[in-house]
Amino acid sequence: MSKINSMEQRINDLQVELKEAKAKSKTPGVGQSASLASRHPTDTVAIADPNAAKAGGSAGGKPADTAQSASGSARNAMAFAESGDTKASSSKTADNAQSATPVSRLASAFADSDSGAKFIPAADMSLKAPPPGNKDLFGVAPSPVPGMKIGMYGEIKFGSMQNPAANGQWQNGFDMGRLVLLPTYQVNDNITFNAELEWEHGGTAFDNDDKLHGTVEVEQAFFDIKFNDYFTLRSPGVDLVPISFNNLYHEPTLFYSVQRPELANGLIPTTWYAPAAGFYGKIVDGLNYQFQISQSAEDFGDDFDHRGDNGAIIPGGYLAGINGADALGFSHAPIGDFRQLSNEIAYTFRLSYTPSFLPGFAGSSAVYYSPNITPRGAYATVPDGAGGVIETPLGKNALTIFDTEARYRVPNTGLELRAEYAYVNFSNPENLRANNDLDDANNVGKNMWGYSGEIAYHFKAPNDYEVVPFYRYTRQNLQTGGVLGNDLANGFNNPTGSGDMTFHDVGVAVFPNPSLVFKLNYTKVIDHSAAGAMSDQVLAGVGWLW
Repeated sequence: MSKINSMEQRINDLQVELKEAKAKSKTPGVGQSASLASRHPTDTVAIADPNAAKAGGSAGGKPADTAQSASGSARNAMAFAESGDTKASSSKTADNAQSATPVSRLASAFADSDSGAKFIPAADMSLKAPPPGNKDLFGVAPSPVPGMKIGMYGEIKFGSMQNPAANGQWQNGFDMGRLVLLPTYQVNDNITFNAELEWEHGGTAFDNDDKLHGTVEVEQAFFDIKFNDYFTLRSPGVDLVPISFNNLYHEPTLFYSVQRPELANGLIPTTWYAPAAGFYGKIVDGLNYQFQISQSAEDFGDDFDHRGDNGAIIPGGYLAGINGADALGFSHAPIGDFRQLSNEIAYTFRLSYTPSFLPGFAGSSAVYYSPNITPRGAYATVPDGAGGVIETPLGKNALTIFDTEARYRVPNTGLELRAEYAYVNFSNPENLRANNDLDDANNVGKNMWGYSGEIAYHFKAPNDYEVVPFYRYTRQNLQTGGVLGNDLANGFNNPTGSGDMTFHDVGVAVFPNPSLVFKLNYTKVIDHSAAGAMSDQVLAGVGWLW
């Protein structure tokens, strides 16, 4: 009799568990983390491999529907769902934002496709109103607020590099690169708040004996208001400029070198964020769009002491925001205290695509345009002929950037290919501060350009580790000649060659799981300056995304 009673009790318990499981599977998902949402919330989790899908249960779609092979790279982008979990989540995706957790965000980032998530891991399904015992503050502790999640990513770097300021001497170093928190809050079924808070290079310090040299920044903060799959409104806030895959998806688990890819360090000034608003959505399956208006980039690279209370640059000289050594690296507009130096609005339009006829392929193309990057009070510093200088106003200068990139994971193999091209144009380079600051070493031509190609192979190692050796070739020219302006010490059309650069990156990335990577790589840098680049690097690092 006692055995019968025990069996009845067990049956009752199983029935309760089954009801709870069914109720849970019908619960809509909450919004994604800021890092995913800003990058393109409508992009599909589209990394899959037929064999991998079978191993983990039905993946919820045919191989032709997937945009990436999962034989190796899926482990670097996502964890696969069981079939029931996938069906439960995908049925609600059209009406609700994607999962908020970093794993699904990582998958979407790699796939960069449409809003209908094909794979959402069971452990990664977010809840609109989490039931008792399942209020998760992701990766840390039970959440005190239903609908709230916090993710995190970061990277630590160390190694040896040549210092061109020390005549190419090799110097060892360490960098607490960044630690980033990703809070997300689901306001209701259609409104999600996203943010990204970042500590870079160890944080900031104010005393001479403090050993910190970095920043603390709000890199993203906005609300998304979703109307349908085809249109989501992004409120005014701080947002990433949607140009270049690496600007939108710059977590260290998504690129294989220790440093970010070279095109993301100047031609596209990653991480490029700005005061912005916009909207995005799906055009058709596999094709999505995003449109953003933002505070224009500024040709101003100095500190706040050179920004006057009148909203203009103070006299006495200032550093250029755009130059032939750093490209657009210092052209970010500030996000605080009404300290922007112009009223100009820039416009960015981006398309992302994962064509169904080419499984394993994902790409994007984007255009950024500002009608004028010359800040208020911008001036040229000109010799007066008597040993002194005078300051004359600089005119308008429009900026156009075009970027296109592609990623291709050859189905059913470990082979992965990536490529990118970036082009920058100035309508009136004679009005750039770098061409008018009495220093012709940093002069800028009418155009800048760069391209890269990368090949990687994913090997499966014991304990489900994934080992990814890679090689990347990058070519860029930040000083294309045709220099106009007042910097005539060495004559017109006389670039120094320091901006004409080639990079060879070779290394290996080891993934114990999709959210953790250990890296080692060597970078050979070549330029056409008289002394050479003297900037080679041997670096190791660790990166993570929880």
